[in-house]
Amino acid sequence: MAEHRLTDWLPTTKKEVELRGWDELDVILFSADAYVDHPSFGAAVIGRVLEAEGLRVAIVPQPDWHGDYRDFKKLGKPRLFFGISPGCMDSMVNKYTANKRLRSEDAYSPDGRHDCRPEYPTIVYSRILRQLYPDTPIVLGGIEASLRRLTHYDYWQDKLMPCILKDSGADLIIYGMGEKPVAELSRKLAEGRSIHDIKEIPQTVYIAPKDRIDGGITKDDIVIHSHEECLQDKKAQAENFRVIEEQSNMMHAHRIIQQLGSRYVVVNPPSPPMQSGELDAVYDLPYTRLPHPKYKNKRIPAYEMIKFSVNIHRGCFGGCAFCTISAHQGKFIVCRSKESIMKEVEQVVQMEGFKGYLSDLGGPSANMYGMSGKNKNACEKCKRPSCINPQICPNLNTDHSTLLDIYRSVDAMPGIKKSFIGSGVRYDLLLHRSKDEKTNQAAREYTRELICRHVSGRLKVAPEHTSDNVLRLMRKPSFEQFGEFKRIFDRINKEEKLNQQIIPYFISSHPGCHEEDMAELAVKTKRLDFHLEQVQDFTPTPMTISTETWYTGFHPYTLEPVFSAKTPKEKLAQRMFFFWYKPEERRNIERELKRIGRPDLITQLYADAYRPDYTSRKRPDTAKGAQRKEPKGTQRNDQKGKPVAGKYSKDGNWSRRRGR
Repeated sequence: MAEHRLTDWLPTTKKEVELRGWDELDVILFSADAYVDHPSFGAAVIGRVLEAEGLRVAIVPQPDWHGDYRDFKKLGKPRLFFGISPGCMDSMVNKYTANKRLRSEDAYSPDGRHDCRPEYPTIVYSRILRQLYPDTPIVLGGIEASLRRLTHYDYWQDKLMPCILKDSGADLIIYGMGEKPVAELSRKLAEGRSIHDIKEIPQTVYIAPKDRIDGGITKDDIVIHSHEECLQDKKAQAENFRVIEEQSNMMHAHRIIQQLGSRYVVVNPPSPPMQSGELDAVYDLPYTRLPHPKYKNKRIPAYEMIKFSVNIHRGCFGGCAFCTISAHQGKFIVCRSKESIMKEVEQVVQMEGFKGYLSDLGGPSANMYGMSGKNKNACEKCKRPSCINPQICPNLNTDHSTLLDIYRSVDAMPGIKKSFIGSGVRYDLLLHRSKDEKTNQAAREYTRELICRHVSGRLKVAPEHTSDNVLRLMRKPSFEQFGEFKRIFDRINKEEKLNQQIIPYFISSHPGCHEEDMAELAVKTKRLDFHLEQVQDFTPTPMTISTETWYTGFHPYTLEPVFSAKTPKEKLAQRMFFFWYKPEERRNIERELKRIGRPDLITQLYADAYRPDYTSRKRPDTAKGAQRKEPKGTQRNDQKGKPVAGKYSKDGNWSRRRGR
């Protein structure tokens, strides 16, 4: 383990700046996360990228936004700009559950504390800095600004909100993966150009009067419905989203313009996808891979999860309707080279506390590494948000052999006992039958190797639902494919004499989902002997097709009406079906199934179960000397055959003893 000095981290205080011999800073970054100098933490990445540009950079993590704003003043003003990041997660998703209850902990704060970040830190920090330094450029980045770059629905305020530049008072947004745009911006500012004149950088957003739009509004621009039109007409908002999503996932996108009052929001097209060498360069920067010493061994939950993991690619072409990854990272897969991956694994091996087990060797979807279109010209014209839904594109190369080579090379390294795949895998890619038999063979090899060598007792997959209609709206494959994959999983486990579980994730209250769909989900998962743990209510987050459908009531691509469960009562009525096996839920479930005209499902759920007497004051199983036999399958066993304990969490979800 290498010894580190304080100056190995980017400075966070005036004293640390002085230790470097600096009398001025070029860029000061404000982050709502704790400062972990690791390539999985956005502020650290941007800081290191700017440092590599030869700039003097400091980070102020989780500044106190109360009182005299001393944290915002302590480093003075930078020569070039202030950068603001809300952290790795949207602040409201990080803070609240789908039921708008405070989460049990803030995963990106020391000791999981709740009081280290405000709601909407992007807006809060920007307003404070604008008040203190009215003439200094302020640039927004990270997921919070990315997803709020145009008119968007905010679930927590339950209303449409305009581009976040308006409420924050900032000058510019860099959306998506910001390494290339932020480096270009810093160069132009260093040349002496004004932030108000820099309007040509790809992947940036600015607000300007009509006569200050770069090049004016042209026939190549896409002018979407104004913010005011969207406030008056939900269909206008739905129509807007289709354009936004398509352009976010095109290799050669158009500029998007939206009127906001007397001014216009201008969204420049995304930068071309990074090349492998460019991504390598980002990961090869001199991260310490450790939290800043200021935290003095305090636990940062998110860091504990990823400290012994390695990310091997960016992007996801799944296009799941409820997911923000494609809106932020894009659908095009950018892979690190094998050499860069191996180099980082070597660094992990040298870390204090490493015992030979990599917790994850993955990405947004673990088995998309190396996959892209075979005919690049076709990809350049395509505007499909998903390469695998409703069917896997025939132009997509689904070969897993390159990824298999990386797994095997990593496992052969000195100091590595086992590498786990903690990220989710797409089983529809594994089940896909290509015209190329070598590709099919690689998929079979990958499936077996994944199950035999890379599962830590439990393999996480995400069927999300069992209803074909709901899955269509989610852009997920048929539940039949999950059943097929589970049969393969069970067969390989039996052949190899393994005792592993497959853990499916499900969502309730998604647009298009009715109580009857949830009841059938309960029946189908019961048949597979699942007692569900990894479940959640749908949470509307900005810039997803599911959120726009949920808010507007219309599907953005068809403009057909879609039902959504919105009230707490409607959501609870759906969620309870996850826990059909819990005695306290049975009475409510039976009553609800009778109400919706599906009493036949009562028999399917409870035919082999003890039938309680709801009229009796004393339950029969509590009577003296009575011994109740548990219904078949009412408790789930762990790998050692012991019952798995659990409880309801604060957000109403069932969880293991460890909590969330």
